[in-house]
Amino acid sequence: MVMTTHTYRTALSWSGSTGDYDSYDRTHEMKIGAAPLAVSADAAFRGDPELANPEQLLVAAASSCQLLSFLAVAALSGVEVVRYRDNAEGVLPEAERPLRLARILLRPRIVVRGATADRVERLLHKAHRQCYIANSLTSEITLEPSIEVR
Repeated sequence: MVMTTHTYRTALSWSGSTGDYDSYDRTHEMKIGAAPLAVSADAAFRGDPELANPEQLLVAAASSCQLLSFLAVAALSGVEVVRYRDNAEGVLPEAERPLRLARILLRPRIVVRGATADRVERLLHKAHRQCYIANSLTSEITLEPSIEVR
């Protein structure tokens, strides 16, 4: 059996001057795929509050991976998912060292047909165990699902 190694590439660019710590621009551009994305530091760390920051990107990656893993598990199990929304949240407590996203809360709101809520929740947790991003992080990742069966 051939084992495949997957490589995921991004490109990042920034220009300016770090001559003054308090005032240098934290805005940078990240290219993920073909579309550029302007990114900055969190506003709490002197970044631009209007732009995405790396912490949000990590939370978004965890949320996206959970969604993709769940859809695959549900489809393979014959469960029809008709809607999935998530308002994810990452927590970086400054009192804890080293500074890191200590917790990520995923709040999937799922609408399905042809399955019980208990079965969907079991599939959701199975998907969580299979999520590449969750398996790559040391952050605590918690699921708070809401499931609607139609």
